[in-house]
Amino acid sequence: MTEPEIVVSANPADVSHAAAVRIGADLASAVQARGIAHWITTGGSTPGRIYEHLADEALRGTVPWDRVHLWWSDERWVPPDDILSNALACWDVLLRDVPVPVEQVHVMPIGDALGAGEGPAWVAARYAEALRAADLSLDAAGFPILDVALVGVGSDGHVFSVFPNSATWDDPAWVQAVPRPMHIAPHVERVTLHPGLLSAARRPIVVVHGTAKAAILGEIFGPERDIRRLPAQ
Repeated sequence: MTEPEIVVSANPADVSHAAAVRIGADLASAVQARGIAHWITTGGSTPGRIYEHLADEALRGTVPWDRVHLWWSDERWVPPDDILSNALACWDVLLRDVPVPVEQVHVMPIGDALGAGEGPAWVAARYAEALRAADLSLDAAGFPILDVALVGVGSDGHVFSVFPNSATWDDPAWVQAVPRPMHIAPHVERVTLHPGLLSAARRPIVVVHGTAKAAILGEIFGPERDIRRLPAQ
């Protein structure tokens, strides 16, 4: 592993703009190199402003959106139109203005599962099938290699829906069901990608802002390394 490039900006708006510029450039480079780009995006408080910048005219035209495939790092067990849905902001902000073909928007099928009376494990299996059908290259550990992965960091140090001391590490499945966390809101079940997909990504981009994240960021960059306790490491 190489050391990360650390970019510090004066305020959350500058952080979001810098991330959007990097994402746009990496997606365009991936299309130029391989004819297609695969982007893992996220939910929570991280992506909203980033989507706004990417949808603005200045950046929107720099990305060949018709060649981009969108994937999600994780999703909460709520209906697709619920405010807690990780995909909702992307539909409302980014996909309202950028022309990604709908068949290239790979949301986790929570709504289908709720309608059919299925559970998170069913969604995880369907999403893993979709990733396999994308015919992506695999890294040495057997995880698919996507071009860009955008993630935030939880106040407990989690990424995706991989929480401290999660059993996710011990299961090689690319996509997994996650029990509802009781130590951090919202207290709903999840479906998450394995953290190995973040390690495999050609460009992992981690965005953190706000005083509430300062303490955990200090631990992440501290002297102790324990990725099970601090998955963001």
